Amino acid sequence: MHLDIWLLLGAVLVLSAIVAVRLSHQAGLPTLLAYMGLGLLIGESGPLHIDFDNAELAETLGLGALVLILAEGGLTTSWRHVRPSVPAALSVSTIGTLISIAIVALAARWLIGMDWRPAFLLAAVLAPTDAAAVFSVLRRLPLPSRLTGLLEAESGFNDAPVVIIVATLSVKHGGVPNLAELAGVMVYELVAGGVLGFAIGWLGAQALRRVALPASGLYPIAVMSLSIGSYGAATLLHASGFLAVYVSALVLGNARLPHRPATRGFAEGIGWLAQIGLFVMLGLLASPGALPGQIVPALVIGFVLLLVARPASVVLSSIGFKLSWGEKVFASWAGLRGAVPIVLATIPMVKDVPDADRLFSIVFNIVVVFTLLQGPTLPLVARWCRLKSDEQTRELDVEAAPLEELHADLLEVSIPPDSLLSGVEIFELRLPAGASITLVVRDGESFVPEPTTPLQSGDTLLVVTTDTVRETTERRLRAISRRGKLAGWFGETGT
Repeated sequence: MHLDIWLLLGAVLVLSAIVAVRLSHQAGLPTLLAYMGLGLLIGESGPLHIDFDNAELAETLGLGALVLILAEGGLTTSWRHVRPSVPAALSVSTIGTLISIAIVALAARWLIGMDWRPAFLLAAVLAPTDAAAVFSVLRRLPLPSRLTGLLEAESGFNDAPVVIIVATLSVKHGGVPNLAELAGVMVYELVAGGVLGFAIGWLGAQALRRVALPASGLYPIAVMSLSIGSYGAATLLHASGFLAVYVSALVLGNARLPHRPATRGFAEGIGWLAQIGLFVMLGLLASPGALPGQIVPALVIGFVLLLVARPASVVLSSIGFKLSWGEKVFASWAGLRGAVPIVLATIPMVKDVPDADRLFSIVFNIVVVFTLLQGPTLPLVARWCRLKSDEQTRELDVEAAPLEELHADLLEVSIPPDSLLSGVEIFELRLPAGASITLVVRDGESFVPEPTTPLQSGDTLLVVTTDTVRETTERRLRAISRRGKLAGWFGETGT
């Protein structure tokens, strides 16, 4: 009967969280607030009186959930969008993180009277932005692609160095850590984690492109397993597991794999479930009685982080990357904190670091208060900074399913609204021998096209192509979509 009750309770909580997603979306808030509210509601002070104070279990489950969230973030991130912003994102997530830690630590020491070690721990815990919060809010705003790419890549990259710093400060209770040793460890872990994640992602993509699995549902499972496995492999080699899982997921998510829509949908579902479980658990872990006593220190440190540390870290670490002042201001305001700082705050609790409980309460208050402050105001700040989306809708969405016995692929091509494929007749595509448009779906009706059939925006094309000319076919379709049927004259190759 206990199993029945817990299954019913779990189903009700998940459904309640799904309803909260809709409400949070309308209010422009990251969903973490609703989830943590559910956790507080069923916690020790709520009607169900569920008492959960196991910090070690919370740390383990929290880190596991963050792995799933990072994997989902990498799989759903477009490399084409983030590639121009990667150098800036690496700078902000490393140099900018160190600048932020230094400023917040000084403020914690002088303004709220923390000792040096807890002060630096608090600063390090608050340094990373949260991937789930950033993805859930920013992907709804019409922003320049390089700014969105910067913020998304930063939220994926900055967990790795901060975990190393927090773990080091939590273990070594006495004395000052050897900075040269810490820097060397960080460089090794980040480089090794990135290389290992790329290798696993690339090798996995090559294997999945060549092996036709018996069921389409196996592809999403294989992709998620590769991403999560990269975390474990990197950790065993004492490398950064967080960076490995994000990089491997980024590689896999942008590879030309079969059944990509199913993979993305599966990853998003797993990501949502991880967020729900993580934030509800963190709400359960928090003690409502201890939170009000730390609201003043939380407000002090939160405003230092928002108005001083974050802007300084963004401005100084982005020098030379040609960001406008409007983009820098928005990036400073959009440094959303979420589950990552709260999960990291459990590490000092597990290690019995002095003031760890106070640190957790301060971080929890900061996440709640400043998410309420920053989340709903991001559209307004974007307008003040005069930021607009520069995305064109001429990029084709091409999906593939392998036809193993025929040594061919079935491509599903969706023509977007502004694509220059509109008006082009089938014979004008000049597809290579071995490729043929076999079906057109238009306004809910399907038909077999003639050579003189003109394409229209909104059409979905089914293209059968042999293995040898698949890449050429995709490039030709992309080139025409971008520059029209004379794309070759403009030097457009469709890469």
